[in-house]
Amino acid sequence: MRFQVYLTEFCPYCVMARQLLEQLDYAFDEIRVDLDHDERRVMQERSGRTSVPQIFLGATHIGGYDDLSAMHRSGALARLVAEAAGDTT
Repeated sequence: MRFQVYLTEFCPYCVMARQLLEQLDYAFDEIRVDLDHDERRVMQERSGRTSVPQIFLGATHIGGYDDLSAMHRSGALARLVAEAAGDTT
């Protein structure tokens, strides 16, 4: 399962989220809300937020970069990825 990251090109938190996901070798799709206003509306409907980045794994809303980073540090992100992949060990 791939992450979906709603972002803009020059947002520093978007850059950090992208770098963390790349560092962890997690696949993700970038959805540029600065180029597609319809996608911005989708992001706002899915997340209830207007700020970027907004990060999802499937239907699970992770939140922004701070949320992603905190989940990584606590080990919750790895558990979520394992659950999404069907690994229950």
